[in-house]
Amino acid sequence: MPVPQHHIIATPPPFDTPPYPADMFAGQTVLVTGGGSGMGLAMAKAFAQGGAQVAVMGRDLERAQDGAAQIAALGVRTHAISCDVRQPDAVAAAFDEAENELGPIRLLANNAGANFPVLAEKVSANAWNAVTRIAIDGTFLCSTEFARRCMARGERGAIINNSAQYIWTGFPGDAHSAAAKTAQATMTRKMAADWAPYGIRVNAIAAGFFPHDSSTAGQREGGSEPLQNMIPAGRTGSIWEFGWLSALTCTPLFGAMSGQVIVQDGGESLRRSLMMPDFIPPRERADGPWGWQ
Repeated sequence: MPVPQHHIIATPPPFDTPPYPADMFAGQTVLVTGGGSGMGLAMAKAFAQGGAQVAVMGRDLERAQDGAAQIAALGVRTHAISCDVRQPDAVAAAFDEAENELGPIRLLANNAGANFPVLAEKVSANAWNAVTRIAIDGTFLCSTEFARRCMARGERGAIINNSAQYIWTGFPGDAHSAAAKTAQATMTRKMAADWAPYGIRVNAIAAGFFPHDSSTAGQREGGSEPLQNMIPAGRTGSIWEFGWLSALTCTPLFGAMSGQVIVQDGGESLRRSLMMPDFIPPRERADGPWGWQ
């Protein structure tokens, strides 16, 4: 794929050269929700590259097991768990299982989510709940379960949440997801304030376009090439650089940072001109060449 002339931001180093020591998380266990594929798997692998033991949680046990096998190939202990993050009893049981297998959970990556493009007036109550409850309830239930356990042990901890850069602007066909991701960002700030006295840090990444095998990123826009032309960085994100930033926020290197929502989108969310492109009504987009209605 040709690189745009405006490309000014370097590509990340290869996956096998992470930006931190191989023992950065040695002796620590991380639980990653939705960690069997996509961005959650990238987060899980990034923690593993720093020596963490990884509990991979997902609704689909087979997918979680496949992700755990890929992570184990990096030389760390892993354990796959099936869990519906919307159910508090299931979340508590999953934490028990993970800690029985791998020891106390010191790090948490909230990635579990669901999304599909649909015009707001066509979102059914079930569809709304499917997206919002996983992201909102799931993040809340997993975070509070984690925090209570850290407090009971008198241990510090760190949480990283996977949000989205469209929480400030919305996105055509994403009323449900934008609402859910915005709630995650608000929870990030509030939980960070509540738990700071206990040494528990909470941050989030508002991620832009990170195309991967199980994502729809860019499909509505005609693929990655049109996307890279509109992004100031000149490219979409590489999935492993998202994983690395997620892990880095949980290291002592970022020990003074909490309650922050970090935008990682190559500058895509910036206003880039006094005159912006013509507005295309969402319904025209839905009926257009991408046909996501």
